[in-house]
Amino acid sequence: MNRRDVVRRMGAGLAAFSANDQTVLQRTPTKRRLLRVAHITDVHMQPLVGAAKGFERCLHHIQGLAERPDLIINGGDAIMEAHGRGQDSVRRQWKLYQDILKSENALPLLNCIGNHDIWCKKETHDAFMDGRQWAMDELQMNHRYNHFIRNGWHIVLLDSVQPKADGSWYTAHLDDKQFHWLADKLKAIPTEQPVLIVSHIPILAACVFFDGSRFSDENWTVPSRWMHSDTVKLTNLFSKYPNVKAALSGHIHLLDRVDYNNVSYYCNGAVSGAWWFSNYHHTSAGYALVDLFDDGSVTNTYVTYSKKS
Repeated sequence: MNRRDVVRRMGAGLAAFSANDQTVLQRTPTKRRLLRVAHITDVHMQPLVGAAKGFERCLHHIQGLAERPDLIINGGDAIMEAHGRGQDSVRRQWKLYQDILKSENALPLLNCIGNHDIWCKKETHDAFMDGRQWAMDELQMNHRYNHFIRNGWHIVLLDSVQPKADGSWYTAHLDDKQFHWLADKLKAIPTEQPVLIVSHIPILAACVFFDGSRFSDENWTVPSRWMHSDTVKLTNLFSKYPNVKAALSGHIHLLDRVDYNNVSYYCNGAVSGAWWFSNYHHTSAGYALVDLFDDGSVTNTYVTYSKKS
């Protein structure tokens, strides 16, 4: 075989490969991002330790991205502490939080309630309800749980934080009314339309095993304040609806991802890190960029920023 024949055969082979390659590319659909969300959680605004400046830098970082988010979801614990504090202290915390949002944020904002947002001077059921309503007023929430549609994605915001049966300080689950609302809502959403769940306290997480001393006497213990006590009930509900794709949470100030039964559960650290003093264990202060695509896929990217200038 002379050199010309070798070149001819190589050329034919490359042409065939190119044709096959184009066929593969034509058969592979290109997914399209429909929505980009900045998930901020556990801001813990307070008039000390540079929290206000740190929150400003976080908001500037989010809005200065080359591919700017379409909206922000606040996952709860906007202020440092309402429980047990005087009303004047709580008012100062909320005013500082609101002032920074007003001056430094231009993006649409959706909200969840966190346990630190609820003023409860006395641990009674009525006091808890009044304190939760105050937090809803500050966050401009008409309902403590809600449903929004944005660019083809359904976003379901839940209220994790409930008073205990005796009215004392909180536990994490959905009350019966809320659970039935969620079940009805998921049933009504067309199966081809994807769903994102957001709660303050994780529905399912691994990082809860690293927050404090969780292992003793040959047993792991996870308090219901750390993670939902109705995890099995909720995961069973989600299993009926393959369009439930992901769930976001905060509360623990740690970063993790758990994939269970085709749902990805992301616990997305904290804007405040260790309440504005340092990192919390291995997790730096930050927020998550959550990209939602037309094929129902989700990417969750944790982004750190400098808390100090």
